[in-house]
Amino acid sequence: MFQDKTLVCQDCGQEFVFTAGEQEFYSEKGFENEPKRCRECRVNRRNSRSNSRGPREMFAAVCAGCGAETEVPFRPVEGRPVYCMECFQKQKEAAY
Repeated sequence: MFQDKTLVCQDCGQEFVFTAGEQEFYSEKGFENEPKRCRECRVNRRNSRSNSRGPREMFAAVCAGCGAETEVPFRPVEGRPVYCMECFQKQKEAAY
C-alpha cells in the first residue's frame, strides 16, 4: 500500500526518504501532511526551540503524599494535590 518516497528538506535542501513504515505511522495518527524536514533538521529545530525558552520557572509545593517540600513546573492550585517525583511515580504505577 505504502511505498518509500524521496522528499527534499525545506531547510537544508538534501533529499531524504519518507519510508513506507513512516507513512503508515503518519496515516495511523491521522497526519495528512508529509514531513518537510529531514530527521537531522527536525532534531536541530526541536533542540533550538527548547533551548531558546530558557530555564523553566519552578514553584514551591508540599507533597500531598509524604509531606516533603518539593518544586513543580506549574503553579499549584488550591484544593488539588501536588506530589513530589517519588510519590507521583507511585501514584502513576498504582493507576496501571
